[in-house]
Amino acid sequence: MNNALCRMTGCDFPLFAFSHCRDVVVAVSKAGGFGVLGAARFSPEQLELELQWIDEHVDGRPYGVDVLVPETVDPRVAGLSDGTSRAAQISDEHRRFVSELLTSHGVAMDPEEAVSTQGNGITPENGAALMEVAFRHPIRLIANALGIAPPAMIEQGKARGIPVAALVGAKEHALRQAAAGVDIIVAQGGEAGGHCGEVSTLVLVPEVVRALAGAGHDIPVLAAGGIMTGGQMAAMMATGAQGAWTGSVWLATAESETSEAFRAGMIAARSRDTVRSRSRTGKPARQLRSAWHAAWDGQDSPGALPMPLMGMVSEPAFARIERSVAAGNEDARELVSYFVGQGVGLVEAERSARAVVQDFRAEFAEAVSGLADMIGED
Repeated sequence: MNNALCRMTGCDFPLFAFSHCRDVVVAVSKAGGFGVLGAARFSPEQLELELQWIDEHVDGRPYGVDVLVPETVDPRVAGLSDGTSRAAQISDEHRRFVSELLTSHGVAMDPEEAVSTQGNGITPENGAALMEVAFRHPIRLIANALGIAPPAMIEQGKARGIPVAALVGAKEHALRQAAAGVDIIVAQGGEAGGHCGEVSTLVLVPEVVRALAGAGHDIPVLAAGGIMTGGQMAAMMATGAQGAWTGSVWLATAESETSEAFRAGMIAARSRDTVRSRSRTGKPARQLRSAWHAAWDGQDSPGALPMPLMGMVSEPAFARIERSVAAGNEDARELVSYFVGQGVGLVEAERSARAVVQDFRAEFAEAVSGLADMIGED
């Protein structure tokens, strides 16, 4: 396909696949799409190893990296610079709450085990360190979420000829990103998994496209949020997008980092079985609804902590939940969750990442052909 995004990034088909799994990134890029590795879960040292592996296996195909450099930091954690000082801010009440919640589902966790001090979490300084690692590799795109892309990212991107993408959930955010100098806008609707806003994709994409054009910005837009098929991708491109940014559809692939328990949950889930909650990262993020969310939203909850403290509580818990399920604890399945969008209702079976790309291309061609036929009939 010959459009601005394909020319900017070198991909054959503008299907962008956000994944925390390097295997998905490589499979998608080798199939003609564009894999984007989500870096937030890694330390700089781990990211270096992941990108080295991708470089060795992607056969020269283009790929990108997504980092999280928050624009704003909650005042409650602004002065904390390491895991130990942050952990000290997490109350005994929060520790006991997590311990009792997991124990009630047969997952042993003492209160003193409920908080991780490893890693730097989603913070500006950790995002900046990951960005520096990413720029040492032959990436063809770098993306940022949670606010305006930092000046250092934009400056290095332009100096190195690497497009900078930014995720937005409102047209005013898109205009701010464009004024800051980003090269690609990812308009992500509220249906999306992970951190998202409240405006639906169908409304947000044409609104962003129109606003950018009206302000004189010639910036390509990627549509994101709930896109699970090539037909949906074609529909978004009909509204002015030049491609699709996808995430949830890759979670049900054989290569994904997700567990068997979560993939089974995806296949069984309806589109109404997700929840937009602060109880995993501290910021609103869409996830598969579980007993975890019911507890944190209940009357006895001590309330979600700010980012990155909430992740220091939730991630150790979810890791232990997954291990418990894998060991045969069926009660723990009620707590299994991960970031996923409302498009989960369209997941019917596990597929390979390559098969997903092929299905997208076939469905896209069929949808475009069908529209052309309707125009011809007129």
